[in-house]
Amino acid sequence: MASGVTVSDSCKITYEEIKKDKKHRFVIFHIKNDTQIDVEKIGGRNELYDDFLTHLQAGGAGECRYGLFDFEYMHQCQGTSESSKKQKLFLISWCPETAKVKKKMLYSSSFEALKKALVGVHKCIQATELSEASQEAVEEKLRSTDRQ
Repeated sequence: MASGVTVSDSCKITYEEIKKDKKHRFVIFHIKNDTQIDVEKIGGRNELYDDFLTHLQAGGAGECRYGLFDFEYMHQCQGTSESSKKQKLFLISWCPETAKVKKKMLYSSSFEALKKALVGVHKCIQATELSEASQEAVEEKLRSTDRQ
């Protein structure tokens, strides 16, 4: 079921700045006034994954957020000794267990609209606790899509 929440133009513009221009490392989105997904925080290229997680949770234990991160890691193809740097964009829906049911439902039902607006995201992840959003867990999910 769609929530009727729209995606602001600033979300799409910021996404393109990350995808094409590599201007930012991440962006945090929130639903404003229960009607529109908007940009809440943009992280510079030099920010780390830990910074991203901190901002994702900055609203507090009862707040849901979406995050987009430009993830980089080294990948070694089977049968070669060379490693190459991989970059993958992933979108995360952060809805902690402690959030109110109404808020979780709004974020869950609006996630599809954001996914459709941000064409070219490699992986979408839904997390309700920190272990699901950890750098290790995310990297494992992204690596699972690599060709061997």
